[in-house]
Amino acid sequence: MTFLVISILVGCLSVMTARGRQGNWPSGMPVTRPRLVAAGGTYAGRRGRPTDAYVIQERLVAVAHGANGEPACTAAALALGAVVAARPQYQQDLDECAQLAHRAVRTAALRDASAHRAAGTAGVRDASAPELVSTLDVVVLEPGERPRLRFVHVGDGAIWHCPKGGAPQPLTTPHSFAEAGQEGRLLRGLGLPSALNPEAGSVPLRPGDRVVIVSDGVVRALGAARMKELFTDGASPGACLDRLYDEMAAAEPEDDATVIIADYVTA
Repeated sequence: MTFLVISILVGCLSVMTARGRQGNWPSGMPVTRPRLVAAGGTYAGRRGRPTDAYVIQERLVAVAHGANGEPACTAAALALGAVVAARPQYQQDLDECAQLAHRAVRTAALRDASAHRAAGTAGVRDASAPELVSTLDVVVLEPGERPRLRFVHVGDGAIWHCPKGGAPQPLTTPHSFAEAGQEGRLLRGLGLPSALNPEAGSVPLRPGDRVVIVSDGVVRALGAARMKELFTDGASPGACLDRLYDEMAAAEPEDDATVIIADYVTA
């Protein structure tokens, strides 16, 4: 009788296992899944003209801000489309990812300028000052025994690393010339005629660390000091986003203001 009971229990345990690529995994045992748990959104500016776009995936977060006039959102969408197609979370070179996005925006800008010249449209900018220009900020989680956050940055947005229990640190510098609180001229941007020189790097990650990407609309609306206070209030990404939205509503930014808050978790 005892032998029969043991045989039944062993059979049940066999049924309760799941076959994975690395062998059987007992049902109910938690699986380690390093990822970025993120919340984000775009606060619409007073100008009522969409300029920003963003992407959130488990290991990839990206923000683009279209810089010029009516086609601004088109430039941002082209940039992010190229990023998603490049699948940077599965390759090492984020610089090449930025170059692909730059070529996508630049090709569209040249095509647009050529079409306007052929149509004889007056008052259209030439290719040396394209209307299709975008910024780009991308972060990618690189899991493993020593997890890292890789990033690439072009333009006047910002990427912040907020280590658990530590002070937030900016990972990037703005590529623009502007007075405080004002939108300035981009010194580096996707679609500009000059060769692209992205700012790239990486930082080690620990569980509980936070990374934040903001477009220039957030920077100009709130300022670096206030952003740092809001980033480290201990709230979840969603609650942090709500507080940032409340403050941006009071500031009433002129342009779109996009913010993505992502926490690194392993469970």
